Amino acid sequence: MAELAALWIVRHGESTANVAATRAESSGAELIGVTPRDADVPLSETGEEQARATGRWLAGLPPERRPDVAVVSPYLRAVRTAELALAGTEVPYSRDERLRDRELGILDGLTPHGVVARFPDEAERRNRLGKFYYRPPGGESWTDVALRLRALLGDLRRDHEGQRVLLFGHDALVFLVRYLVEGLTEEELMALTRQYVIANCSVTGWSADDSGRLTLDDFNDVGHLRRQGARPTREDEVHAEPV
Repeated sequence: MAELAALWIVRHGESTANVAATRAESSGAELIGVTPRDADVPLSETGEEQARATGRWLAGLPPERRPDVAVVSPYLRAVRTAELALAGTEVPYSRDERLRDRELGILDGLTPHGVVARFPDEAERRNRLGKFYYRPPGGESWTDVALRLRALLGDLRRDHEGQRVLLFGHDALVFLVRYLVEGLTEEELMALTRQYVIANCSVTGWSADDSGRLTLDDFNDVGHLRRQGARPTREDEVHAEPV
């Protein structure tokens, strides 16, 4: 199979919904309380700073290591992250709806406490099926997201063989790109989700080895933010989806 020379995925910068979710969860609220639809949630001031710092990291890469092309989730927080990070780099980018965040259906806008309080049957069904296969009514399972990402990666390999591709997306997508690129099992993937929270503007990257196979270089790395003087979002401030 044709392969890429390098692949990165960057989670979007801190959003106003991340801030609201942290506040809601710490207070025990059931609702996050964000009024825009998920696709229209903007970056916070910290998120914009993180995106600019990511841009300074990209600009500092040697020419032979810089991305040839970027593909971006159409959600506002990801698009804005890409715009700020790619400014002045001349890296072309396109939007692809297959990089959108996981859709939560009737659970959208709820904290984990809110899911249990308002939809106890769904919370029980999720516990029975497991995080990987559970699909909330009107939403997507992790396997649903994996299917669209599998198709996207196939297109990237075909259209950008031998090139370096940078993705801008969301936290669940970072885990699932690892699942697909590295051929992880469900158990290995879920172990990662229990051990890590994907930080805003973190970088996860792979490069082709001598056999042409993509191998992991960095995972959930925010060292570039610290080096560029931006504040990484602390792990306890990073909102994860409720299920």
